[in-house]
Amino acid sequence: MPSPNQPADADFEARVRDSFARQPAMATLGVAMAEVTPGRVVLAMTHRADLTQQHGFLHAGIVATALDSACGYAAFSLMPPEAAVLTIEFKINLLAPARGPLLRFEGRVTKAGRTISVADGQAWQRATAGGDETLVATLTATVMTVLGRGIAG
Repeated sequence: MPSPNQPADADFEARVRDSFARQPAMATLGVAMAEVTPGRVVLAMTHRADLTQQHGFLHAGIVATALDSACGYAAFSLMPPEAAVLTIEFKINLLAPARGPLLRFEGRVTKAGRTISVADGQAWQRATAGGDETLVATLTATVMTVLGRGIAG
């Protein structure tokens, strides 16, 4: 398996963006792919009232969902072109209420493996474009490279 900064596929960015575009869940949540580099993905979204819990904060499940996708796609960016990716475990720490209004979810590969990879994610919020960011959550994900099981990337 390539090192965390060396993708197995020269067209990794197009493959990652294409797979992400096929996720109805991300479209439903209004999450967009902002950046893709080898072993790193950044997703972005705007706070929405219809995705909040009873106190008006973005629901923890939404934060976890976006961080899971950021970490999974960070790992996917280093996988062979015929691979698919599936999360097999994650652990999240919720550090502050996600108020937004601007949210950024960054996933980075910590250890790329042939079958199992580990990625770490951070969720950040910002009150204004260009303003200071506040860390709202961290997530560590274990993801699996899926080959030859009829699952497309």
